[in-house]
Amino acid sequence: MKKIINDPATVVVDALRGMALAHADLLDVQYDPAVVVRADAPVPRKVAVISGGGSGHEPLHGGFVGRGMLDAACPGAVFTSPTPDQVAAAVARTDGGAGALLIVKNYTGDVLNFETAGELADGVDVRTVVIDDDVAVKDSLYTAGRRGVGGTVLLEKIVGAAAERGVDLDGCEALARRVVSRVRSMGLALTACTVPHAGEPSFTLADDEMELGIGIHGEPGRRRVAVGSADEMVRSLLDPVLEDLPFGEGDRVLLFTNSMGGTPLIELYLAHGIAERLLAERGIVVERRLVGPYITSLEMQGMSLTVLKLDDEMVELWDAPVHTPALRWGV
Repeated sequence: MKKIINDPATVVVDALRGMALAHADLLDVQYDPAVVVRADAPVPRKVAVISGGGSGHEPLHGGFVGRGMLDAACPGAVFTSPTPDQVAAAVARTDGGAGALLIVKNYTGDVLNFETAGELADGVDVRTVVIDDDVAVKDSLYTAGRRGVGGTVLLEKIVGAAAERGVDLDGCEALARRVVSRVRSMGLALTACTVPHAGEPSFTLADDEMELGIGIHGEPGRRRVAVGSADEMVRSLLDPVLEDLPFGEGDRVLLFTNSMGGTPLIELYLAHGIAERLLAERGIVVERRLVGPYITSLEMQGMSLTVLKLDDEMVELWDAPVHTPALRWGV
């Protein structure tokens, strides 16, 4: 195993310390329990938007803490759910008197721990929205039902913008559920990742194989297939995504082309161009785009595609100012 770490047991805390120094103007990082909070929290009379999950998916979630997105993020150990006391601390630290919305990826541990924390919150109206946008499999190693993957980034941005504008808790929750109902994702892996405390790849692939429908923790996908051309790879992801909602001619969409951590931008832009062409052939209009490594699986080489069916309100909220370590525009 070759990694830039000192001790696998302290890798998350060590990374958080570096993050706190790099973004001291944006973040307030707590370590016991570990919580990443926007520097100006709590914001009076604002709904607190909180998310989190296992570390190893950076910049998700801590990199999306800041104005116009998340008020706090709860980082668990690598590929391990955060604990209820982390989530409870995030709720308490960001409580501006307007309630809290918890955005939770559909993994059994995440759902259980976030919901437990919400039930224990004292005097705060806490709502939970679970995202399950992965079309690859219904049930997997970590989930009952579909997994939460790339759509989480889009959800956090759109709902975060609404909360920043002063939309109340009912409105933020309804908007979040609408986004969840209109977003779909799927990914593939060319190589596995290595979890620091495990010390070896989470699975093995032959040089001529790829895993189609991979999860962000290296969970098995739909099937293992021969590596094809970039056109074939993109089509193998995009077709199931479009058929699931389904998306159709005339739909306005946001297309998110994501690196799983180890795929260079030259390949990612190439894939994005193919995806745009395939969407145009179906008469689907790409109105907004995001390309880059925004929800990763350590150093896994691979990619995912996420498509969100837009409406006017979502476009406006996507375009709204955001200032976080990982996303910044309009400021």
